Amino acid sequence: MQKRKLLALDGGGIRGVLSLGILAQIEKIAGKPLGEYFDYIGGTSTGAIIATGLALGFSVSKLQQFYDDCGPLMFEPRFLLQRYKSLYASDPLKDKLMEAFGAQRTLGSSDLKPKLLIMTRNWTTDSPWPVSNNPKAKYNDPSRPDCNLNIPLWQLVRASTAAPIYFPPEVLNWDTKDPSKSFAFVDGGATPYNNPAFQMYRMATLPHYHLEWETGEDNMLIISVGTGSAPTAGPTYQSPDHSILSQIPGLISALMFAAEVDQDINCRAVGRCVFGNEIDRELGDMTSTNPEPKKAFRYARYNAELTPKGLKDLGLDPLTPKLDELLKMDLATPENIARLRQIGAAVGALVQPQHFGAFLSE
Repeated sequence: MQKRKLLALDGGGIRGVLSLGILAQIEKIAGKPLGEYFDYIGGTSTGAIIATGLALGFSVSKLQQFYDDCGPLMFEPRFLLQRYKSLYASDPLKDKLMEAFGAQRTLGSSDLKPKLLIMTRNWTTDSPWPVSNNPKAKYNDPSRPDCNLNIPLWQLVRASTAAPIYFPPEVLNWDTKDPSKSFAFVDGGATPYNNPAFQMYRMATLPHYHLEWETGEDNMLIISVGTGSAPTAGPTYQSPDHSILSQIPGLISALMFAAEVDQDINCRAVGRCVFGNEIDRELGDMTSTNPEPKKAFRYARYNAELTPKGLKDLGLDPLTPKLDELLKMDLATPENIARLRQIGAAVGALVQPQHFGAFLSE
């Protein structure tokens, strides 16, 4: 029976640099490109960029160079009179995605080594759209005029990264002969699946998706990689309504954080968690070495807590970075990229071969 290995990558804008530091260590332990090691790679927003690159055979170092070169271009401000639509222009990112992934390559390309999942949100229908290249999926039937596999790969990634407020939506035409099959898409982080780990498990195992991979902690490994996160402090009990307006700009981040934690808890509850930060003081880290009861998969979650305590626990000086800058998804300055890379390397140092168990020999 084939052992299946899944890699799930969170969204988080320029903080994808942090997850690349973790992935560099995973690549080192795997001893091969991650697109050859994993059977299924999925990502949301910036995670979709990284997932697609890995699925095409890119090394982690090549993706690190992409973020160094393109990070500032991803967040190029729009002309002042256009900012009522979005803060940043999409064309620079569009051009770089076309250059990196190919203007003509589609989701059905044979160049994609593992299965690939790109998480986005159909704004027109108000629904999450997890789009994969699983050839058995209902909407990947080549006889369909609206077959997912015909969509340009770069455009699906662009749709997954179209963060509301930051970027304009991306319009995808599923069937050029049927206007009703054209939709506006925004960032997959605006769904409950900014952390797509548990959604990937469902898509790999539920009969509705027609893969039906075997479950069991000896049969399936799920590695989940974050982009760094932290809860945002709200109003105090002394003045419960004092900070309501000030919280509005951070509402999207707060919802993304809550959804990320929920997906993580789902994975730790259903799977055998072998590594992960503490969820809270009641749940702890939910890791377990008890062989019974058997779990649905083996699971590890790697992420950084971007708080003074979290950085101190990683052996980093919590006073050096400005935490409010670290948490920004659009601060692509060389200084912030360097800080994110340092944090990612520190989390990467926590990744150990034993976390992979018998899946390391695959």
